[in-house]
Amino acid sequence: MDPRLKKRIMMFYVAGVINAFLGLYVVIEGRAFLPADTVRWLALFFFAFAAVDFWFPRLLKKKWLEAQAQLAARTGEAGGARREAGGETLSDKRGT
Repeated sequence: MDPRLKKRIMMFYVAGVINAFLGLYVVIEGRAFLPADTVRWLALFFFAFAAVDFWFPRLLKKKWLEAQAQLAARTGEAGGARREAGGETLSDKRGT
């Protein structure tokens, strides 16, 4: 996997943990100095972003895996087309 993609995925997970902790903080400590309605909205906001921060990396990884499968299928088709045309592929040159 591309290191930039790995870094982006890890940053989403870190942001998700931070948002979850902030949501818990608002729920636990916010009642002392905020109205109940504000506590609910803030907690909903932080927990919703935490959910997105944990869902989005899965989507990124799934898209990356699909792109890699398509790339592998294309290179497989291109190799097969070269063989049919009488051309050599890299594996033919290696002797495998």
